[in-house]
Amino acid sequence: MQISSRFTIAIHILTCAEVFKDTERVTSDFLAASIGTNAVIVRKILIQLKNAGIVRVARGNGGTVLSKPAEEIKLLDVYRAVDCTGSGGLFRFHEKPNPNCPVGRNIHRALDDKLLRIENAMENEMCDITLADVIRDAKDPQ
Repeated sequence: MQISSRFTIAIHILTCAEVFKDTERVTSDFLAASIGTNAVIVRKILIQLKNAGIVRVARGNGGTVLSKPAEEIKLLDVYRAVDCTGSGGLFRFHEKPNPNCPVGRNIHRALDDKLLRIENAMENEMCDITLADVIRDAKDPQ
């Protein structure tokens, strides 16, 4: 199980958008150079962030800006915007447990609620962390 890198890329994008808002045009090429990825990937994630109302993107050389203050953007908002786990939640269950086996027959009943509690705990923690927290920690202390 692993959360998609889209989440950390999205956080990187948003951090750059805020940190460089007054000094650079924060374009997909600029972001791709900072992230170390292809600009096409950045543009796809920007579309997801835009659709979620987290950023505004001006076409061409206009750049990317946050749609609201960084203090109001929770990591959970970003996580949900970029659909890090796909449908079905954080954990993916193996598809065909053997119903003739006592463990296979009962594994969903034994595990489903526990996995949901774990996922909820992670999401609750993500609600307590804002983009502003990340920005503060990412700034160079020069």
